[in-house]
Amino acid sequence: MNASVARQLLGKLGGLLLTLFLSSIVIFSAVLLTPGDPVVALAGGVRPTPEMIAAIKAEYHLDQPVWVQYFYWITGVLSGDLGTSFVYKTPVAELIAPRFGITLLLVLYTLVLIAVFGIGSGILAATRGRRTDRAVLVATSFGVALPTFVVAILLIWVFGRVLGWFPVYGAGEGFLDNLYHLTLPAISLSVLYIAYLSRITRGAVVGQLHSEHVDTARVRGIPRARIFRHHVFLNASPQILAISGATVAGLFAASAIAEQAFGLGGLGSLLTEAAARKDLPVVQVISLLLVILFVVFNAAADIAIAVIDPDSVKPRRNA
Repeated sequence: MNASVARQLLGKLGGLLLTLFLSSIVIFSAVLLTPGDPVVALAGGVRPTPEMIAAIKAEYHLDQPVWVQYFYWITGVLSGDLGTSFVYKTPVAELIAPRFGITLLLVLYTLVLIAVFGIGSGILAATRGRRTDRAVLVATSFGVALPTFVVAILLIWVFGRVLGWFPVYGAGEGFLDNLYHLTLPAISLSVLYIAYLSRITRGAVVGQLHSEHVDTARVRGIPRARIFRHHVFLNASPQILAISGATVAGLFAASAIAEQAFGLGGLGSLLTEAAARKDLPVVQVISLLLVILFVVFNAAADIAIAVIDPDSVKPRRNA
């Protein structure tokens, strides 16, 4: 990686850090502006007296200006203190840690399905003739049109209730049992993304198959398999990676639907419950964590693209 590419990546890193900073402000402010009074949750379900309200606000800095509250919160997060749940009265880190593992495993499982079937079907559509192309187009059209919760309901009914092949509730215990329980949630979460990535892959591969450098390679007598690996797929991969980075990051937010449908007890379901109960520290930390994951995966995709195609991050010069 040359100096120009390194400078471009450092510039993107600075932009990502700025994005995280601004996102933290937006998340903190937006949560405070939502309807409801967190003092009610902190009072433990009893009707708070004026003295109790004053004591609670002083303890949690709720009587301070918004920017002071933000300062206390962000400095605590940066020092590893994620705060204490208003509802559960336990450290937010202890609530998130076990749930994050389930969500992460679900996202990684889903990512494998998306990569294998999304990229694989896109390549088949681009290289296996018109009939296969039409079949993949029809399948992906259905995939794009089906919401995740509809797919989840269908999977629960067919594979859980009718056939009884997979469990439909809970995350299981132990790695293999986790995978068994997460199979249907991962499939329900992956259908939309498989269809989308398949179309992106098909378009990128078709574009490379009709390019001049591929025609030149054919004329030179290079084997078809080598042409596909080194001239078609390698050059199509930056476009695929760019979409994949955003897809993986978005999976963490979308996983809440699958978690709710299958009772997995991951981050998504915790976020939904915390938002409903006005548990501000939990909502703020999980929202910030999702933004961090989004930024990290997009940055990883940018780095991978820069390694594969350094010209993609070089600044363009005016003619």
